[in-house]
Amino acid sequence: MSWTGYSRRIYRRGGEASDDQLAACRRGGLKYIDPRHVDGYNITAAAAGPPKPWHCKLDDAGVRVNMYGSPIGKIDLADDFKIDTDRLEHLGRLKDIFGASGVRIFSYYNKAGLDKAKWKQQSLDRLKRLRDLAGKLGLVLFHENESEIYGDHPDRVAEIAELRDGETFKLIYDFGNYLGTGVPPMDIWKMFRDRTDCFHFKDKQQDGQHVPIGRGDTQAEAILRDAHARGWRGPCVVEPHLTHSKAVVATGVHGTGDQSLASLSQADSFQVALQAAQDLITSIHAGK
Repeated sequence: MSWTGYSRRIYRRGGEASDDQLAACRRGGLKYIDPRHVDGYNITAAAAGPPKPWHCKLDDAGVRVNMYGSPIGKIDLADDFKIDTDRLEHLGRLKDIFGASGVRIFSYYNKAGLDKAKWKQQSLDRLKRLRDLAGKLGLVLFHENESEIYGDHPDRVAEIAELRDGETFKLIYDFGNYLGTGVPPMDIWKMFRDRTDCFHFKDKQQDGQHVPIGRGDTQAEAILRDAHARGWRGPCVVEPHLTHSKAVVATGVHGTGDQSLASLSQADSFQVALQAAQDLITSIHAGK
């Protein structure tokens, strides 16, 4: 994907895939969405039934699914692994309906306090099994670095990156989630600039406040300029967290919304985030 196309494919990662959200996509000129919920059901819920009506709504709105915003891997190691395999198999059934194969995943909590070696071994074992199942289902897993799961610190994400095969297992680089690790952002980027397959546009300040991309302490602009110079291509998901919806709060989001935008609606604050992303990409593409 060229950077011209990249600027056109700034995806909104969804909470509830609703009429309001589709209206926000149309307002921002977006063509893709990463849904987490459809009609009150998590996108991975087998009990949700055939989502054909939402497929039609997306078609009518001119919006397609880029990647399923699944919670796979965002459970504890003590939880039954079948929870995640069932979720992944359900997404395999949705692939032909929504025409998308990408699945966002995580790498497991350790609430029982297992030592690092056991946490690593059990998490990587589950991820390998998910990768094998994804291959059989025709799906592609995208691991997101996330606070408090195994793959939060860049050193542990580097271990997970050994599973990356470019076909069924890929890596997401989330700017905001890496900030709390204490590792300088450019040092993290140097670790993953040859192993990043997707960006999450979520910027944050050191005090935990989320801000539009390029305005925080994650060095997002410098990283994106380097990615552009290196010919990087891939999807970018606008996930600003400038205001926290119920769906976002339910995920245990870290940090606060942008206090300067507190008076705006979620739809309006999202447009601020989207404009910041589009302006930044245009600037980088123009070499300014």
